[in-house]
Amino acid sequence: YPDHQVVGMPALSPTMTQGNVGQWQKSVGDKIEPGDVLVEIETDKAQMDFEFQEEGYLAKIIAPTGTKDLKIDSPVAIVVENESDIAAFADFTVDQAGSDSGSAAAEPAPAAEAPQQPAQPAQTEAAAKPAVSSAADSGSRIFASPLAKAMAKEKGIDLAQVSGSGPRGRIVKADIESFIASGATKAAAVATPAAKAAPAAAAPAAKPAAAAAAAKAAPAAPAASAGFTDIPLTNMRKVIAARLTEAKSTVPHYYLTQNINMDNINKLRKSLNTAANGTYKLSVNDFVIKAAACALREVPEVNSSWQGEFIRQHHHADIAVAVATPAGLITPIVKTCDAKGLRTISEDVRDLAARARANKLKPEEFQGGSFTISNLGMYGITSFSAIINPPHAAILSVGTTESRLVLDESSEKGFKSVEVMSVQLSADHRVADGAVGAQFLKAFKGYLENPLTLML
Repeated sequence: YPDHQVVGMPALSPTMTQGNVGQWQKSVGDKIEPGDVLVEIETDKAQMDFEFQEEGYLAKIIAPTGTKDLKIDSPVAIVVENESDIAAFADFTVDQAGSDSGSAAAEPAPAAEAPQQPAQPAQTEAAAKPAVSSAADSGSRIFASPLAKAMAKEKGIDLAQVSGSGPRGRIVKADIESFIASGATKAAAVATPAAKAAPAAAAPAAKPAAAAAAAKAAPAAPAASAGFTDIPLTNMRKVIAARLTEAKSTVPHYYLTQNINMDNINKLRKSLNTAANGTYKLSVNDFVIKAAACALREVPEVNSSWQGEFIRQHHHADIAVAVATPAGLITPIVKTCDAKGLRTISEDVRDLAARARANKLKPEEFQGGSFTISNLGMYGITSFSAIINPPHAAILSVGTTESRLVLDESSEKGFKSVEVMSVQLSADHRVADGAVGAQFLKAFKGYLENPLTLML
């Protein structure tokens, strides 16, 4: 083949180990300029654009749209420098791409020995097994494409008995198919006389064993009327499952709950939104983020993260806000909330949440941070216990605001109705002790019940 470049699956985030191929933005034959979007890639966090940084022509798409769970550096496309070279790659295969990118640096595998002479009809399968073992145990490394290995495993084929026709003796899909076409027929021919020679008395005992083996190897598919649907896992769902399982099983959580009078916040919010004349609209969550940032500045021990050998205390409140998307939960980060006003925080949250739901976040916009807020109040949830987002030291779960009756000696009735919001802090005991968590919630409550202090 002419000179070409095998484009591998890119690592678009530090935690990414595999990805799914989305919509191709270039077609075979298109010219590529540095910075052009080649294809959309679904990472472990979001769907992102893969910008190619070299000039050339797209000669072959190896991994079409919809390809799932490709490991990092697995071939996805072929790029050439000269437009005239494109046609040469019309029949280029993933096996050849894998050979170019993976095994070229390895020592060539010795070609498999010439096929052995056909076994004598009297030779049984049991007698042939020692020869197979000795070939496999000879110490020679066997090079085969991933597809060939998968086919061999499925068919129970010993790769040591297959002669490779690919580059440097590599075993490819065609070799496995040829081996099946020839070897399977021979094996059947050998096995038939042996089966006929077996004592008839053994047949009844063999049937149950064969039936059991068949049932074990190939479990029955669920009936068409089965009352369930199996949903394939996305990369994001796999990462959510892994990280939250790790967090819940390895991080020593403790929980603190606080009730907050929201009357003053509601009055201030209404007044500011009225004065805005539609230029902006503040939500309760905007005040919660700002109050949390101020409380983190006052109690910096909570604005920390566990780093294994040390605790990192952050100088700014970079608050991750949990956003539900169709693909799963993601936490875009509102940077330096302690240095921003309510309007700026509100605009940042709206922008990040919209781009999160559209899978348009950049890695630096959802990785890192120093503290997390998860708000389910809009769903009518009064309180819940959130799981810490490592390596953060804490996460604040926010419930809905509801009317409650409280004692009031100044009232004729002796009580009054107030708007109360419940919050719960889940904290990492390795980083912040219970008293520190309590100090944070006290400061947070103070800022919300006296909202003018947010301006100081």
